[in-house]
Amino acid sequence: MDKDSLKSLLKKVKNDEISVDAAVEQLKEFPFSEIGNYAKLDNHRALRNGYPEVIFCQGKSLEQINGIISRMLESGENNILATRAGNEVYESVRAITDDAEYYDLARIIVVRRKEIIKAEKKILVVTGGTADIPVAEEAAVTAEVLGNRVDRLYDVGVAGIHRLFAKLDLINSANVIICVAGMEGALPSVVGGLVDVPVLAVPTSVGYGANFNGVAALLSMLNSCASGVSVLNIDNGFGAGYMASMINKLNGGN
Repeated sequence: MDKDSLKSLLKKVKNDEISVDAAVEQLKEFPFSEIGNYAKLDNHRALRNGYPEVIFCQGKSLEQINGIISRMLESGENNILATRAGNEVYESVRAITDDAEYYDLARIIVVRRKEIIKAEKKILVVTGGTADIPVAEEAAVTAEVLGNRVDRLYDVGVAGIHRLFAKLDLINSANVIICVAGMEGALPSVVGGLVDVPVLAVPTSVGYGANFNGVAALLSMLNSCASGVSVLNIDNGFGAGYMASMINKLNGGN
């Protein structure tokens, strides 16, 4: 239950549209509700953090995912975000609600029941190569769903650095920058040396054997000599999009 839903419930009580006992019945599962023997839904998440609990679909059964989403809908959540979801998961969720949208490249399902006002300033998502785009799209879609304007700048890695320098106007227009790169992971250091805004670095598992599934890129980014670069976990586009949203809204984004 988010702030709007809670206010609506209190208003109904005040206007005698619903009894106090009925309202208490709706609130009895605060701060969390148990779903079968597999999940405990954090009903306070939206009140604390501004957005309800996000569902990480990987490793969950269709029955579990549907059960969690159904309970969130019952609880009055306006928008629901489910990450690492394949098309099979999307088809299953569509049977529950017509409001579900699927972002194939990002592997994200969004149940959108309320439009969020977009922050004025922008987040820019940059990739080293085309193979990094799925992780970048997870970051970009997450940030957009959380109420941000997002620009994309893909395939501008250090192997052809002139491609990056040709887009300096776009880079300098951003309030927060997410850099997504595999291989040696050098892109965030370059970008961090060009701008005066926060740079979130996301290493990807893209690369040959000595890349160690993203560990090489992760270590490069952790050892960046550029100031203002913070590093997320390997392939964690969602985490980058969420953090960028928080920074954007704190740093003059609204």
